[in-house]
Amino acid sequence: MKTILLLLLSFLLSCSSYTPSSRLSRSKFLKTASSSAAILTLLPPLFPSPASASSAIPVGPAPPFSLPNTRDSGTTTLTSLLATKKWTILYFYPGAFTSGCTLEARNFSRDYDEIKNLNAQVVGVSVDSVEKNKQFCESENLSFYMLSDAGGNVSKAYGSSLSIPGFGTFSNRQTYLIDPEGKIQWVFTDVESHVARHSGEVIDKLKELQGKA
Repeated sequence: MKTILLLLLSFLLSCSSYTPSSRLSRSKFLKTASSSAAILTLLPPLFPSPASASSAIPVGPAPPFSLPNTRDSGTTTLTSLLATKKWTILYFYPGAFTSGCTLEARNFSRDYDEIKNLNAQVVGVSVDSVEKNKQFCESENLSFYMLSDAGGNVSKAYGSSLSIPGFGTFSNRQTYLIDPEGKIQWVFTDVESHVARHSGEVIDKLKELQGKA
């Protein structure tokens, strides 16, 4: 819900300079939204919204997928991730190069050695193109790679899609912890309000699930 309100707020703010001949682009929409989080506290709790977000799927078998990756190696599937016998941190994010998504990715990369020591791997998913996600990975020198969910079908399957009329479908900011057997053991749904500490929360939850806390 907070993500929906955040994106809608950015749209309302943009309307102050809107003319019939100007339109807010998808990328500008995301960048504006990511810089407006502080104003969320001013919104009424029942703010009317034409946007819709899917509900995160419950703990259980992870939906299969096959998506193009940023490693120049074709596609990545759930099966190929499970073949590593590692835990998978599958995190969905709205858009590459936006402030919140950049901070989230940097922190996962910063903590990657600790994540690896927990026999885990990180994979990001967004509706951005492969080219944009690859540029994002290279620009931030990330320790992991991204998957491109064009059309948002995998995001929808995981209950992590966010549809904004006039702007299309985005990946909602949610994180799924998938064990080596392919079962979702935990879902982080309220990530938007504490992106800065999310990587640490994921690590703590992994330790708990693995009995290492």
